[in-house]
Amino acid sequence: MEPCFSDLQACTVQPQAPLVIVDVDEVLAQFMAGFGAFIARHGFELRIDRYALFQNIYRPGEAEHVDLIVGRGLFDDFFRDGAEDLPPAPGAADALADLSTRAGVVILTNAPEHGRQSRIRWLKTHGFDYPLVINSGPKGPAAADLAARTTGPSVFIDDLLPQLDSVAESAPAVARFQMVSDTRLRPLAPCAPERHVRIDLWPELKTAVAGRLFP
Repeated sequence: MEPCFSDLQACTVQPQAPLVIVDVDEVLAQFMAGFGAFIARHGFELRIDRYALFQNIYRPGEAEHVDLIVGRGLFDDFFRDGAEDLPPAPGAADALADLSTRAGVVILTNAPEHGRQSRIRWLKTHGFDYPLVINSGPKGPAAADLAARTTGPSVFIDDLLPQLDSVAESAPAVARFQMVSDTRLRPLAPCAPERHVRIDLWPELKTAVAGRLFP
């Protein structure tokens, strides 16, 4: 992946092609699976009982989850030392490869800057060699910027309801799909089907996205 694709200003969008804007964690990658294995090597355990990150991290035998400082430290360490050990979401690479024959694809992810190179390597290793934008905070403004660069239709795929709402506010013409790859997280994920289509399997999601992009 070329370094010139590493931020919003330099990201290239085909000016007349449909566009897929897609998240990484729990969409292309099974983040909780990889993160759980990483923290286990450091003496912690992941108990998935809510749709959260730091509130699911525990010291073995303790009933209270770790505090934010400890959780943030593990998160930063993961992106420094473990972010390439993420299982890819089943079917994601094949689905995007198929869609990319008729549409542009941009990966829009919230990740710490120190994890940029490991994220780039992971994406390329697992067949997601598309332009990458590292974002911070709400994704609506970035998605709106990207969608405005093409006259074709655009879709946005993410697991997080606040990010889908952000895109709805900043770029209401962009079709939105919620996707949660981890089967343990699916029943815990807040969703709003009246605002955003929820599809958790990539073969079905690909069909729905294609229906919006290639009517």
